Amino acid sequence: MNISVIIPTYNRARLIERALISVLRQTTPALEVIVVDDFSDDATPEILEEYSDRITIIRNESNRGVSFSRNVGIEAAKGDWIAFLDSDDRWDKFKLETQILFHQTNPNLQISQCDEIWIRNGVRVNPMVKHAKRGGWIFEACVPRCIVSPSAVIMHKNVFHKIGTFDPHLMACEDYDLWLRIAPHYEIGYLDKKLVTRYGGHEDQLSRKYWGMDRFRITAMEKHLDSNLDVHWQKTLLEELVFKCGIVAEGARKRDNPELAERYLAKQKQYQERLQIPQ
Repeated sequence: MNISVIIPTYNRARLIERALISVLRQTTPALEVIVVDDFSDDATPEILEEYSDRITIIRNESNRGVSFSRNVGIEAAKGDWIAFLDSDDRWDKFKLETQILFHQTNPNLQISQCDEIWIRNGVRVNPMVKHAKRGGWIFEACVPRCIVSPSAVIMHKNVFHKIGTFDPHLMACEDYDLWLRIAPHYEIGYLDKKLVTRYGGHEDQLSRKYWGMDRFRITAMEKHLDSNLDVHWQKTLLEELVFKCGIVAEGARKRDNPELAERYLAKQKQYQERLQIPQ
């Protein structure tokens, strides 16, 4: 298996070196490491230049977002398999070796994820049961929340040829959107090994930058309505849309934005009617 590792980054001078070193120290090296710098204006370019003999650096001409950057990396990748690493995360040194062996043992699978260690504000935390990683045909489990992490995944390029790449129009939850598109078509392998450390709590995380993350999840779910999805899966989507539209409407009301609240209440009513839920 030849694997291209793609690391999107933006103004992560404090963190990018930790991520890079964790990839370059893999017991089974990647075919290539592609870092896509999304027009950083801190010391990130200088740090990347120190590793220029071991990595491929692509610099966007303007700040375009993480989806655009990942897509640039996918387009440039020479490997048949793609692995992602967010620039604030870190891999265990056996990550690629272990996941490659998993796919050699399970040649029918074209995508897998491993388990993770979570660090929040410097303290290790235990994810709630609802956030637990899993494998198999997991579309329904992917609907309420994102249970697949880019840093934990490797996948064959054929997956992108079938379902497309990351949606650059989504400012957040772009990974949630991708897994919703993948999960109906591909069984996702799961390694019950903590081979990734995810770090959270810092100010530049998208989940802290944007209010109402469910707005982006709603947009992702709406893409699947009236598609060729199984009827039972369509019902799962509609039920979750009713729930999340209510959450966003309540949040907008609390933020004194009645117009936005009304918009999502209207959406909620529309999806209730499709489910034939009494008003």
